[in-house]
Amino acid sequence: MTFAEWRGMEPAAAAAEVHRRVRTRLEPAQQRAVLAWLRPEAELAGALAAADPGRPLGRVPYFAKDLFDTAGIPTAAGSTFLPRERASGTRDGALVAACGRVGAVLAGKTHLHEFAYGITGENPHHGDCHRPGFSGRTTGGSSSGSAAAVAAGIVPLALATDTGGSVRVPAAFCGLFGLRLSPGEPWITDAVPLAPTCDTAGWFTAGAEDLALVLEALLPAERAAERPLRGRSWAPPGLDPDVAKAFGRAAGQLAEPAERALTDALAAGFAPALAAYHTLVSTEAWAWHRGWFARRAPEYDPNVRQRLENAARVTPEQEAAARAATEGVRAVWRDYFRTHDFIVLPAAPTPAPTKAECTPELRNRIIELTAPASLGGQPVLSLPVALPDGLTTGLQVIVPDHRSPVLRWALRAFRPDQAG
Repeated sequence: MTFAEWRGMEPAAAAAEVHRRVRTRLEPAQQRAVLAWLRPEAELAGALAAADPGRPLGRVPYFAKDLFDTAGIPTAAGSTFLPRERASGTRDGALVAACGRVGAVLAGKTHLHEFAYGITGENPHHGDCHRPGFSGRTTGGSSSGSAAAVAAGIVPLALATDTGGSVRVPAAFCGLFGLRLSPGEPWITDAVPLAPTCDTAGWFTAGAEDLALVLEALLPAERAAERPLRGRSWAPPGLDPDVAKAFGRAAGQLAEPAERALTDALAAGFAPALAAYHTLVSTEAWAWHRGWFARRAPEYDPNVRQRLENAARVTPEQEAAARAATEGVRAVWRDYFRTHDFIVLPAAPTPAPTKAECTPELRNRIIELTAPASLGGQPVLSLPVALPDGLTTGLQVIVPDHRSPVLRWALRAFRPDQAG
């Protein structure tokens, strides 16, 4: 259901519908994998009734990724132990508070790839999140529970974060609209961090109109397009054939393909991004975890534990080289945005993979596509693209800042039903 349909329900009926959809649209194992906390039905009904229906998102129920603090609910970040190491739950985080001010009502919190340190949505503690409608295929991560909840129609809005693709990849795998914002903004700085240089807040909706409503509610337009918007599309090598074909058709709605000279320059400028991203995230993640890692190591997801153990061995020289490479990537973006307003890139090289396909090689293939915007600090609009077998992929519409008129224009111009 759309925002308008949820808002048209009586509060008690809407609360009952959220709970009914949890029970009927998620198998018990998926309920455990998706939901970190579900607001009791009577309490949710009361909160919906108390919300001002005249606010921009009045009485829209939503879920929050369990990196955002919420009053009275410990934040676990997909782990089993974080509430014992970090105080939380005394007040709402900045983004949750902002949602409340525009009338949205928190209905629950969602699980994630542990500590947001992964792109596949796997979690050995709570269970792997499956892409709704395709059991056994991942939602992608790290915002796995939030993506699954919106894709299953349980709520129409879910908060997420994106460091290396954690909005963009689940949106692509689950056929959702999404928005990644910019690092350093107040809505992300009080959330549990992965790597602050790249961490951003964001969210998912099932439809373009609803995402536009969130934009208007939380990020009112500061400027409109004063001239035709200038953009290009580019499909780097390494996409699955079906994804490459679908990308070409979908991206063509928004922009012409980039000229060879431009793609060559971008490919050269972004070549260091994958290695720099891994090193930068490793060092910043280690700085946050190192205080308790020695005594908590056995409690981590083995894959996350291995990444942190590797991070502990990064040398100052390697970190300095990664930060220098990051500055190089940012210079490429500055140069591009002098003459363009946006670029369209693929969000993922494959559709939602099975667990067996969630390999380190696939992780690198994905991050090669997402790391340039992550290192550049660019906001990104995610648009869904259908594939012939019912699965999906997605577009990254990358812009210089969240005030860009491209965001609203692309939501109006793009037609998902003509994109596959």
